[in-house]
Amino acid sequence: MGKGPFSFKRSSSSKRRPKKFIGPPPSPFPSPPQPMRSPPTNNNNANYNNSLGVVAGGGGAAAVKGKKKAGGARLWMRFDRFGGSELVECDKNAIIRRAAIPARDLRILGPVFSQSSSILAREKAMVVNLEFIKAIVTAEEVLLLDPLKQEVLPFADQLRQQLPQKSQSRIEEASPLDEQDNGMDVSTGRQWLPVPEAAEGLQCDLPFEFQVLEIALEVVCTFLDSSVADLEREAYPVLDELARNVSTKNLELVRSLKSNLTRLLARVQKVRDEIEHLLDDNEDMAQLYLTRKWIQNQQSEAFLGRSASISISNTAPHLRRLSSNKSGSLVTSNNMDYDDVEDLEMLLEAYFMQLDGTRNKILSVREYIDDTEDYVNIQLDNQRNELIQLQLTLTIASFAVAVETLISGIFGMNIPCVLYQMNGVFEPFVGGITAFCVLLFFVIFGYARWKKLLGS
Repeated sequence: MGKGPFSFKRSSSSKRRPKKFIGPPPSPFPSPPQPMRSPPTNNNNANYNNSLGVVAGGGGAAAVKGKKKAGGARLWMRFDRFGGSELVECDKNAIIRRAAIPARDLRILGPVFSQSSSILAREKAMVVNLEFIKAIVTAEEVLLLDPLKQEVLPFADQLRQQLPQKSQSRIEEASPLDEQDNGMDVSTGRQWLPVPEAAEGLQCDLPFEFQVLEIALEVVCTFLDSSVADLEREAYPVLDELARNVSTKNLELVRSLKSNLTRLLARVQKVRDEIEHLLDDNEDMAQLYLTRKWIQNQQSEAFLGRSASISISNTAPHLRRLSSNKSGSLVTSNNMDYDDVEDLEMLLEAYFMQLDGTRNKILSVREYIDDTEDYVNIQLDNQRNELIQLQLTLTIASFAVAVETLISGIFGMNIPCVLYQMNGVFEPFVGGITAFCVLLFFVIFGYARWKKLLGS
């Protein structure tokens, strides 16, 4: 078609929807940001869900909920070191680029592995899949999957409340350090990164990733403990009622109770086994120190920057001063023991013991169920024995009556007999036969008692 005055050409760029881009992560130790509006800590789920809607780019939560998700995009909530949060909608490729994790780790966070528990260490991130908590933790931020679910809301609330307090205390500890005296400042374009000496001072407290891991383990353990407590409150009355009255209804309740107990025990066992697996391998625990690896990278960058400054210096005294700073940095780097996993080991051991106690509670309930079942089986066996004894007693009586019936049947035949001609012999004869049958019954019954076939 020719280009006329009324011909229009549709631009191909107008068909494309703009892709949501997540900017580069903030510096691990930025200056304290402006205070954000924190959600009201009440039990109203609707108000709390609305308070979580802080969308990246200032669009608001309504824009995220009203907009249809693109193919493969999922809802995430990002938390920084200071508890600031925002809702973002990212696809797999954006998460892989942001957290530097392989694609198979996102499948672990998918619905297929929803009931599994795993804590995986990667080069720059830690993949946490504990019950309903599915998150990617780096040295700078936390990416929480499906944050608006009912069971995930307490974890998001804990992150929002506890991270600002811990981060503020760490900044106050590191504030007396003078940047000019400790070394050279390395700029990232937006904020200033700490020098190795300042970073070493920040290592006194738990690193950021372990703070998040501690909150996640605390929420999961609390949830499992509450589930076990609810199970105990439900189990003991049902089992006591079954012990008093063995009925179909009570047996059905106990069957449902055992199913719930088995599922809960499996969930507790998975989390416990994952923590035990980490405690048995120091290398895996060392890989979880993301902040330590980040500090090592910053030390390398600082060393390269100082080497460049040394190469362009001309005066010998200035060279000696920089060499002294360089040697101090190397000493600091050497003093950091990257095989020390004592902090993480103590953290994991504490929650391992808590999970072990939760597991023991479940095992106690299961033992009580087994004892109740044994008691019910004993009761049923006792009733069965009583029925057998009654059946044996009736069988002996039936045998005695059958003997009397046999004699009566013989004399009931039309056979000539002398007794028929005798007067007054019927009553004594019938009485004698009846007495004989009764005597036969007691003889057989006494023999059964003597052989302990019947109870006393």
